[in-house]
Amino acid sequence: MLVGIIGKTNVGKSTFFSASTMLSVPIGNYPFTTINPNVGLAYFRTKCVCKELGVKDNPTTSICIDGTRLIPVKLMDVAGLVPGAALGRGLGNKFLDDLRQADALIHVVDASGCTDIEGRPVTPGSHEPLEDIQFVEEELDLWFLNILKSDWQRISKFSETSFDSGINQIQQKLSGLSISKANILSSVESVGLMNKKLSSWSEQNILDFVKHLRRISKPTTIAANKIDLFPAPLNYEKIKSTGRLCVPCSSEAELTLRRAAEKRLIEYIPGNSDFKVIANLAEPQRKALKLIKEKVLDKWGSTGVQETINLTFRELLGVITVFPVEDERSLSDKKGNILPEALLIKKGSTAKDLAFKIHTDLGEGFLYAIDVKRGLRVGSDHVLNDGDVIKIVSAKARG
Repeated sequence: MLVGIIGKTNVGKSTFFSASTMLSVPIGNYPFTTINPNVGLAYFRTKCVCKELGVKDNPTTSICIDGTRLIPVKLMDVAGLVPGAALGRGLGNKFLDDLRQADALIHVVDASGCTDIEGRPVTPGSHEPLEDIQFVEEELDLWFLNILKSDWQRISKFSETSFDSGINQIQQKLSGLSISKANILSSVESVGLMNKKLSSWSEQNILDFVKHLRRISKPTTIAANKIDLFPAPLNYEKIKSTGRLCVPCSSEAELTLRRAAEKRLIEYIPGNSDFKVIANLAEPQRKALKLIKEKVLDKWGSTGVQETINLTFRELLGVITVFPVEDERSLSDKKGNILPEALLIKKGSTAKDLAFKIHTDLGEGFLYAIDVKRGLRVGSDHVLNDGDVIKIVSAKARG
C-alpha cells in the first residue's frame, strides 16, 4: 500500500514527509521545492502483543519500543499543486501522474492561512484553507474526467453491446490509477447510473461519477498543518465541520522532536504526547522544546503527524495488524526470533489470505491455521482480528 502526500505548493508537505520518514528532502519557503516525487518509509503505530503474552520480542521487519510496535509503511511526497494543474499548469501533469499508484492520500493544508492559492506567503489568516481543499479536490476530479473523456466515444460504444462491456472499458481506461471494477460499480450505483447506457450519460453524469470514484479510490485525510499558528485552530474546526477526516498537525514540531531523538537529546516515540530530555541542552534547544510542549503537545495531545498516518491506514485503507509465527509455543520463527513480524492486512482478510501474503507456497499448500491466543485450529475462511497471533500450517514449506 502506498499513500501519497499532496497539497498546494509551500504548505509544509516536504516537512511532513521528512518528519514521517526522516529522509532529507528539499524544504523551502517557495513554490515547487519538490519536483521529483520522494518515496520513503514511515511507520504505522500500534500496540504490540508482547506484553499481553508476557514475552520479550525481537522483531525483524518492524520495531517494538516498550510495547509499541512501529510497522514500516510507504509514503510518497509529490510536487505541489496549483489551480489549473489538470490542464498542465505548473507541474500539474507530473503531479497527477505521480499519484497514479497511490491507494490513499494525505492532503497537507496550511491551516493558518498564511499562503495564498498559488503557495505564496501572505499575512496569517488572510487566506481561506477550505479553498485549498476544494481546488485540490476539483483538480483531482478534472484529472479523472480528462482521462475518461479522452476516449469516451469509443468507451460508450461498448455499452451498446452490454452495460458490463462499458464498465469493463472504463476499468481498462482507468487501470493505471489503481481503480478496481468494484470501485467503478459502486460509483455508478451511487450516482444513479446503474444499467444506463454510457452513451446516454450527460456531462454532469460523467462528472458526478468521477467525483464519487475519486473519493472512494483515492480516499483522503486532511492534515491541518501549522496548527500552532493563529488562526489555525479556528480553521481546523471549520474543516472538521465539513465531515472530512481531519487531524490538527504541526510538521515542524514533529521534525524537531524526531531530530532531537535521533541525536539522543530526548527520548521520543512518534505519536507520543510528551518527550523526556536525556542530555544537556543549550538554551535555544530548551526554549524550542518548551514551545513545542506548550503550544502543540499539551494542547493537541501530539504533533498530529503520526496520528494522520495511522488514521489514513486504519480508517481509509482499513488495515489491521496480525503477528504470524512459525512456532506457536515459543512465538518465534525458525531462527528463534520472537514475534518477528507484524503484518498489515485488510480488515476482513482470512487465514488463507494471510498465508498468501506471507508466501505464495504457504497459500497454495494451506492446510489450516492456529489462532495462538485462543489455542484453536481454524480453517481457510477464518476471518482474522486485529492483534491475532497466527501460525500457518501448509503442505508446502515456506520458501
